[in-house]
Amino acid sequence: MAHSRRRSATARSVLAGEASAEAACKSTQDAAVSGEAEFPVHGDERAAAFFDLDNTVMQGAALFHFGRGLYKRKFFETRDLARFAWQQAWFRLAGVEDPEHMQDARDSALSIVKGHRVSELKSIGEEIYDEYMAERIWPGTRALAQAHLDAGQRVWLVTAAPVEIAQVIARRLGLTGALGTVAESVDGVYTGKLVGEPLHGPAKAEAVRALAIAEGLDLSRCAAYSDSHNDIPMLSLVGHPYAINPDAKLRKHARELDWRLRDYRTGRKAAKVGIPAAAGVGAVAGGTAAAIALHRRRR
Repeated sequence: MAHSRRRSATARSVLAGEASAEAACKSTQDAAVSGEAEFPVHGDERAAAFFDLDNTVMQGAALFHFGRGLYKRKFFETRDLARFAWQQAWFRLAGVEDPEHMQDARDSALSIVKGHRVSELKSIGEEIYDEYMAERIWPGTRALAQAHLDAGQRVWLVTAAPVEIAQVIARRLGLTGALGTVAESVDGVYTGKLVGEPLHGPAKAEAVRALAIAEGLDLSRCAAYSDSHNDIPMLSLVGHPYAINPDAKLRKHARELDWRLRDYRTGRKAAKVGIPAAAGVGAVAGGTAAAIALHRRRR
């Protein structure tokens, strides 16, 4: 009798184990069908993730927040404020990237950082991150980046913001690194010139492609995340594109191509990076000036 009970208990254990294994297999199969739970794939060393910064990882524009910090530290004179405020307002609110207008904005902004040491701006960037940026990181996007890291994959920020600031943010978030706009420097001092162009639009795609070659990545296994239609070239490079807090054009494009969408904004309001109503003219121009200013940096 006792022997029979032991055999019965053993049989139930085997049955329980088999049932558990079957359920686990079914769960894995269901995940594969949905395409969500199995991504990112753990241990895929040829996969990586690329995140835009403004309104994707961080609420608002990093350049604006950085500019506020620079203005607070008296990097700008009063006479510069109106000019930079107008340039920023046109660039952000008109939604038009006129090459001549943008070049004028870049030149005037570069004049602000000319003569300053790269180390000085890096140190200030650390302070400004704590003052204005840390509390503006989207928790949802941060979790997406962490999922890639937890899967053993590398994660880069890809932004038109100055590479030094992008690197500060990436390091603070525990990411692999950052691709950003580079302003020329000689002996550690900014010359007031840009190396190439701002890392914007197609330039981001080129940077990601170059990095993928250097790092031995398979872009078809990589993911990219952005809020802006300007980043469609970058999103189109990878096998797993995500539209995060998308603008109207990107939302439409993503739906047409069946890309994944995530929106972490309250009320799904449009992410217009303009001039905050609560900001005074000084703060606006400061964010503006440095904003576009730091849009171009060094190597």
